[in-house]
Amino acid sequence: MKTSPPLFPPYVSLFERIWFFFLRGFNVLTLIFLVLPILVIIPLSFSDSTFLSYPMPGYSLRWYENLLQSEAWRLAAKNSFIVAPLATLIATVLGTLAAVGLNKANFPGKGLLMAILISPMVVPAVVVGVGVYIFFSEIGLADSYTGLILAHAALGAPFVVTTVSATLQGLNHNLVRASQSLGASPLTTFFRVTLPVIAPGLISGALFAFATSFDEVVITLFVAGPNQTTLPRQMFTGIRENISPTIAALATILIVFSTCLLLVLEWLRGRNKAAAKI
Repeated sequence: MKTSPPLFPPYVSLFERIWFFFLRGFNVLTLIFLVLPILVIIPLSFSDSTFLSYPMPGYSLRWYENLLQSEAWRLAAKNSFIVAPLATLIATVLGTLAAVGLNKANFPGKGLLMAILISPMVVPAVVVGVGVYIFFSEIGLADSYTGLILAHAALGAPFVVTTVSATLQGLNHNLVRASQSLGASPLTTFFRVTLPVIAPGLISGALFAFATSFDEVVITLFVAGPNQTTLPRQMFTGIRENISPTIAALATILIVFSTCLLLVLEWLRGRNKAAAKI
C-alpha cells in the first residue's frame, strides 16, 4: 500500500514550518480581501430593492430586464462592442509588427524605443487622456469613433508588444533562415513559420488589449462625445448621478465575462507550456 510523502522533510525546523503555514494563511486572507468586494456585488444584482443594501428584501431579475430595455445601456453596449474589437485589431497588427521588427533588428536606442512603445502601460491614464484630447482636437478626431478607437488601440498595443516579444525569444531563427533559403518570401515565411510560433503570445496580447479597451473609462471621458458612450463610461455616470442596482447587474455580467477571458488566457498559457516541453 502506497503512503503519501510527508509534507516536510525531516530536516525542516519548527520555525520554517510555522513560517510556511503563516505565508499561506496570509496569502489566503489577502486573496479574500481582494475578491470579497467583487463577490459582494453579485447577489445585489438579484435584489428587488431599488437600493444597494444588505439584507436584501427579496430576489428579482428586474435589473437585468431594465439593463436590456434601457436605450442608454443598449447604446453603451453597442459602442463598446464596436470600439473594443476594432481597437484590438489595430493594436494586435501594429504591436505584432513592432515586436517582430524589434526582435530582428539591432540598433542604437533599441531599448529606448521599446520603452516608448510600452509607455502607455505606465503613464497615468489622466495624463494620456489630456494629451490625446489636445492632439485629437487639433486634427478633428475628438468626439469621434475614429479618435476613440485609435486611443484605445494605443493603450492595447503595448500588451501585444510585450507578449509577442516574450514569445519570440523562443523562436528558432534557423527555421526562418531555412524557409528563406528555400525561396519563400518574407511574407510567406512570416505567415507559415513565425506566426504559428508566436500565435499563443499574439492571442494573449490581443485578449489583454481587448480587456483594456473594454474596461477603459478615463481616456473615454476625455475623447468620446455623447454618442460614443461606452459601458464603463455609462457605469461611471450612473454611479456619480444615481446608484442603481442596474449597475450591479452589469457588473455581474462583466465579472463573468472577465473570468472567461482569464480562463482562456490560462488555457493558452498551459498549451504554450505543453508545446514547449515537446
